[in-house]
Amino acid sequence: MARPDKVEAVDEIANRFRGATASVVTEYRGLTTAQLTELRRSLGPDATYRVAKNTLVKRAAEDAGVEGLDALLTGPTAIAFVKGEPVDAAKALRDFAKANQGMVIKGGFMDGRPLTVAEVNQLADLESREVLLAKLAGAMKGNLAKAAGLFAAPASQVARLAQALADKRAEGGDAPAAEAASESDAEASE
Repeated sequence: MARPDKVEAVDEIANRFRGATASVVTEYRGLTTAQLTELRRSLGPDATYRVAKNTLVKRAAEDAGVEGLDALLTGPTAIAFVKGEPVDAAKALRDFAKANQGMVIKGGFMDGRPLTVAEVNQLADLESREVLLAKLAGAMKGNLAKAAGLFAAPASQVARLAQALADKRAEGGDAPAAEAASESDAEASE
C-alpha cells in the first residue's frame, strides 16, 4: 500500500507536468541551498524548480502522459517546470550551469516530446518572445513605409510634371501647347 505523502507528491509532480509548457530535467549534485535559492530566483515567476525522487518523478510522468524521461532520471534529480516562455527559463538554467559546475542539464520535455541537452541549449540560444515580436514589428513597419512610398510616387511624379509644364508655359507663353496641337493636326492629316 502506498504511503499518503508519496501519493500526494506524485500527484503534485503530475499536475506540474500537466500545467507546464516545458520541463527541464537537471542534476544538482554538490549545489548548496543558497545556490539552489539563487537558481530559483533567476528562473523568475513563470518557472518552479523542484527536487524530487526519481521513482516519484517516473510515476508522475506516467500519470501525466509524459514519455521519454526515464533515461534522464538517474542521480540527484531536480526539474524546472516552466509555465510561461521556455526560452527565458532555458537561458537561466544554461547560464547557471555555466557558472556552477554542480548543475548539469540532462534534457527536458516540451510540446509532447522529450528534448535532448542540445535542444535545450538551442532553446536557450533563441531570443525571447518580446524581442522577436519587436523585430517583427520593426520589419513590418519598414515594409509598410516602403509600400507607402511606392504608392505615393506616381502621384508625386504627376505633380512634378504638372508643375514643370506650368513653369514652361509661364516662361514661353502657350507656345509648347500650340506646337503640340499643330503636330497632332499634321499627324492626323497624313
